[in-house]
Amino acid sequence: MTTFVDLTVAICTYNGERRLPQVLERLRSQVYHQTLYWEVLVVDNNSTDNTAKIVQEYQLDWPDAHPLSYCFEQQQGAAFARKRAIQESSAPLIGFVDDDNWPASDWVVSAYAFLQKHPKAGACGSQISPDFEINPPDNFHRIAPFLAITERGTQPIKYDPRQKLLPPSAGLVVRKQAWLESVPSQCILTGRVAGNMLTSEDLEVLSYMQKAGWEIWYNPTMQMSHKIPSRRLQRDYLIPFFRGIGLSRYVTRSIGIQRWLIPLTIIIYLITDTSRILFHLLKYRTKVKTDLVAACEMELILNSLISPIYLWKNGYLNLEKQ
Repeated sequence: MTTFVDLTVAICTYNGERRLPQVLERLRSQVYHQTLYWEVLVVDNNSTDNTAKIVQEYQLDWPDAHPLSYCFEQQQGAAFARKRAIQESSAPLIGFVDDDNWPASDWVVSAYAFLQKHPKAGACGSQISPDFEINPPDNFHRIAPFLAITERGTQPIKYDPRQKLLPPSAGLVVRKQAWLESVPSQCILTGRVAGNMLTSEDLEVLSYMQKAGWEIWYNPTMQMSHKIPSRRLQRDYLIPFFRGIGLSRYVTRSIGIQRWLIPLTIIIYLITDTSRILFHLLKYRTKVKTDLVAACEMELILNSLISPIYLWKNGYLNLEKQ
């Protein structure tokens, strides 16, 4: 007899043997709800460490109330791992927790309650607080949202499609129906892997949902912390990271725009990004080279400007025609 599953919590991980146990412990101790049946699914995204062994050890004494399962996704990239989670889960709701996320004890219950209350919501994002290994720069708040730090107040917010602002995949819960009805079988952005710096694959998925009419929400009752190691606050990590976000921007900017308007939209963004570059240089001058946050912002704007050219030149936009 197959038990109906209300919600699947999917942990998409790559070489997460050291991080995974802390996430699993927090899911093991989630608040019990007698009418909610949920499960945990670890999607191993082509790991070469002991990730599979860690899951096997936890399965030995894992509570039956919310089963723990494992699958291996060989194709590298966060987008492929999340797609595999959608395929594997039989639940109508799938929550994504990264292996460096620590959900609050009522995260699952809060996620389920919110999506039951909002049937038109295709997805809702969490309130995510940072847990820094070292103190970030004083002005770090300007770029914090790009590192899946989402603190947008204590009231729910429905994201406006016109603002091009969406939650990160960390702590995101999606309605499977919205994904299957809205998201193409092959997206353009797949996540950062060796030889491919493009990111924002989560925003591409959510943009398609919005385009199809599904609501996207911020739910502050779904709380979690995001572990941010010192290496992610270093220049050699952040500059390539923001370069990838910028180069990906044409994809998320163009979803929802009618094809005949895209040439005009590109021109408008070219003018806007060029103006922002000039303003940024006038405001920060030589600090663009010495101030890490200002440098990240400049990297983002510069690569947003060349995003359409980069994607076209490297063949990514051919996927739009398939």
